[in-house]
Amino acid sequence: MKISLKIVLAVLPLIIVSIIFAEGIIWFSVTRDITQMAEESLDFKLYQLETYTENQWSLLVDNDYAENEDMLTAAKNAVEIYASTLTINKSECIFALDKTGNIVMKSSPVSASPEECAGILSLADKNDRILLNAAFGDKERVFKSVYFIPFRWQIFVSDERKSFFNTVDSITHQAIITVSITAVLAIVLLVALAKFLTRPLTLITKTMRSITTSADLSVRAEVIYNDEIGSLAQTFNFMLDELEKSYKQTKKYAFESTLAQKKEIRIREIFQKYVPQNVIEQFFASPESMLCGETRELVILFSDIRSFTTISESMPPEDVVNCLNRYFSGQVDTVIQYNGIVDKYIGDALMAFWGAPVKTENDALSAVLSALEMLDILVEFNKEQRQLGFPEFKIGIGINLGNVTVGNIGNDRKMNYTIIGDAVNLASRVEDLTKEHNEQLLITEYVYEKVKDSVGTRFIGTTNIRGRTEPVGIYAVHKK
Repeated sequence: MKISLKIVLAVLPLIIVSIIFAEGIIWFSVTRDITQMAEESLDFKLYQLETYTENQWSLLVDNDYAENEDMLTAAKNAVEIYASTLTINKSECIFALDKTGNIVMKSSPVSASPEECAGILSLADKNDRILLNAAFGDKERVFKSVYFIPFRWQIFVSDERKSFFNTVDSITHQAIITVSITAVLAIVLLVALAKFLTRPLTLITKTMRSITTSADLSVRAEVIYNDEIGSLAQTFNFMLDELEKSYKQTKKYAFESTLAQKKEIRIREIFQKYVPQNVIEQFFASPESMLCGETRELVILFSDIRSFTTISESMPPEDVVNCLNRYFSGQVDTVIQYNGIVDKYIGDALMAFWGAPVKTENDALSAVLSALEMLDILVEFNKEQRQLGFPEFKIGIGINLGNVTVGNIGNDRKMNYTIIGDAVNLASRVEDLTKEHNEQLLITEYVYEKVKDSVGTRFIGTTNIRGRTEPVGIYAVHKK
């Protein structure tokens, strides 16, 4: 994001908020005063009409005509005539309702439904002389009212809401237009000012790009203003002077730098042959050691999907691949979580080991805990398989501990950091025994000695493993 745009985004909200705040105060003050004046006009007309009505009633009472229906009617007619003289605009209307909601007096033609009459009569009963707003005669009206007891009239002085608030609405519209125009002008001026202030920085940037493209250190930035930005341009030019002086020294070391770069590329090419990241980290300082093997005691794990051939024959190839990818994703993540190394995939089988290149305090326990979690993940995987309509996977896991040769096997075109030895073969044989004993996880007696205090085990028996002269104790594992 350009600095000029940042300046605009930083300053613009302050300007706009100030404009809106100032306009808001003016709008609120003016609209309040205008509304108050309009309301006082209704109050005045209501007071005038109330006074005139009281005078008419007083005349009736003073002349003993209060019970004379003709005289009472004449007095009410006089009130109606007087009410018509109080209205100035066509939108104004003065009317009265009796207690049943009937219109008994009106200054101008007006009609309203019984529901509307009942509604405003109910409002007036609870809000005497308060400015109210309600629908009357198919129009929204504002009104004030008072109850005249002798006539049993609820007298209303009203005006159409649109006419009553016309001036306020006009002021509001003008205020919005004023704020909008002012904001646009502020944006235009602010953008121009920001560009003016940041022009020296733009020139410095162009100079830097020119130098980068042409490698010509003789180019200098133009100093426009005698301020902090001008000082920056001068400093930049001084830096170019120093760079130009050191250019010859840089050329002196160019050849050595090129050799070092080639050496680094060679090392990285070797490292890219390794899948485990910690292998790269361990041997990065001495790549020559990567070509050597060593004998170490490791924990080896084999896992295999049972009857996978039958499963794969019942599914389209793309579904087989997708299922395997989802299955291996959870299994591999678990191995890595417990600091194991995934050695290879053998079809639907997985081979992993612990103890190299970095040995931990109890690699055997890490391998067993990883295997138990692999079985837990398999349960969740099979739930998803059932939801997708795919067959469930059943696996067997075998773990062994023993001395193996660990190192890089292959040639310059392809290398694998892997392990070989009799202990690897034994782990694979133990995995095969899971089918015979109908167990999901079996370990050898060598692993058992390392983990017996940490997990639940059950002795299966000793068995002769093909390729070995001595029988080996086998244990099933479960969580405590």
